[in-house]
Amino acid sequence: MDFNFKEEQQQFADALKRWIAKDYNFDARRKIIHSDSGVSDAAWATLAELGMTALPVPEEQGGFNGTAVDMFVVMQEIGRGLVVEPYFATVLGAEFLKLGGGHSDLLEQVAGGGLKLACALGEKQSRHDLSDIATTATAAGGGYSINGRKSVVIHGGQAASLIVSARTSGAQRDTAGVTLFVVPKDTAGVRVTDYRTLDGQRAADIVFDNVQVPASALVGKPDAGWDILDAGADYGAGLLCAEALGAMEAIFAATLEYLKTRNQFGAPIGKFQALQHRMADMYIHLEQARSMALLAAVKLGSGDVQERRRAVSAAKFRVGQAAKFVGQQAVQLHGGMGVTDELPAAHHFKRLTMIELSLGDSDHHLARFIAQPGFAQGEFA
Repeated sequence: MDFNFKEEQQQFADALKRWIAKDYNFDARRKIIHSDSGVSDAAWATLAELGMTALPVPEEQGGFNGTAVDMFVVMQEIGRGLVVEPYFATVLGAEFLKLGGGHSDLLEQVAGGGLKLACALGEKQSRHDLSDIATTATAAGGGYSINGRKSVVIHGGQAASLIVSARTSGAQRDTAGVTLFVVPKDTAGVRVTDYRTLDGQRAADIVFDNVQVPASALVGKPDAGWDILDAGADYGAGLLCAEALGAMEAIFAATLEYLKTRNQFGAPIGKFQALQHRMADMYIHLEQARSMALLAAVKLGSGDVQERRRAVSAAKFRVGQAAKFVGQQAVQLHGGMGVTDELPAAHHFKRLTMIELSLGDSDHHLARFIAQPGFAQGEFA
């Protein structure tokens, strides 16, 4: 099997890498995250100009119809450069719109960079179980009335529209009875509390108080949103694995450079065999994570639901374990500097920590992998 990326894929990655090196360096990023908005309109406009917002959108809506593997190379550079703009939230929202069908006008706006999306899926009690939905949507006047609360909505405060999961029937943890809606953030009854997260990103807690939306706000069909939610969340988890890989590559390179330049007892500390062994262990974790993340990206486009679930959960587990090991080793090898705000490695470590907790942590995905059909019989153990 050829594991080399296509020329077009590499061109997207190279364009993003050049922009980050020139205009989105570490100092520029720090100014952005400490600004009032926490994001940069100029940076977002550049992402759109480079075609990043159009990449995952179908050609019919002005996009490039990019696959998960196409997105893989882009998300690697997003992770390497610690980009804090709402790119991930927007492309994940676009994936839900694609899976649900319709909403071509919104996808066209996403492709052109004119629309930012966020996904309001998690709730205070749900932890990593996206089917645990207390938010309700009841039929009202030809549309729906949405009531409930969503927690830690990544870039919820920066988005113009929200993809919202709500329960239209069934018990709180049933997969049946889940419905998805697209809700403009300025709709009456939507209250947003925006804040900065540990890794410099933005998130929001959002309250829906008798929010009235028309039937055209449906993403997919009523009561049948779970398959869309499940597939979209897997897509997002796959993108996060790629982003984590980029962050791990950056923190590994920074640690290696530090060991070459930090002198102790008259020699670079990278000459000490014990530290070389630790770097070798980090490299092994990194390469294993790379293999699993790439496999997940391939399986996201396979059309086989069980294979997709297995590959994504296996990747999210392995990448999460690698992120923890590589990040912790990098911080320790840097010494006290490893946790200072002035060092990029500290920011990569924080981002890796947040990725591990997003769309299911390692424990959640290990349990999900084990629960897949065939595991108990040893079909793919």
